Amino acid sequence: MKKYLPALALAGALLAFNAAAKEAEPLADDPVVEQRLVNIAGELRCLVCQNESLAGSQADLAKDLRREVRGLIKEGKTDEEVKDFLVSRYGDFVLYRPQVKPETYLLWAGPFILLIVGIVVLIRYLRRRSAMLTETPLTEEERRRAAALLEENRP
Repeated sequence: MKKYLPALALAGALLAFNAAAKEAEPLADDPVVEQRLVNIAGELRCLVCQNESLAGSQADLAKDLRREVRGLIKEGKTDEEVKDFLVSRYGDFVLYRPQVKPETYLLWAGPFILLIVGIVVLIRYLRRRSAMLTETPLTEEERRRAAALLEENRP
């Protein structure tokens, strides 16, 4: 009986997991609308998760936004009109690739600026370090003092 205990525990865990699984959400009645939704939502950021697209997020807000986008598509809005609507409500942050405009210059240039600053700091650090590591030759006076100290400490 003891050798069957792990198998029974695994079977029980799988049954419990299966019971807790949610049913998949139904797709839109129109596959064209659903395909457009997937395309648009793939370019939008989930406002809750922030590192997932709206299409892949399971957050409640993402589900609501997908429902809203689906409604806008059914109203006949173009992809750009849908994105503009979401940008007007949530700002440029909702777009994975915001438009290049004065408000987003820093957003687009920021990574390159940080990279350049990092390279400059690294070069300055390496130059200072190499300057500290270079050996300067001893003067004749310093050599005599060093020899005298070594002679004093000999047994």
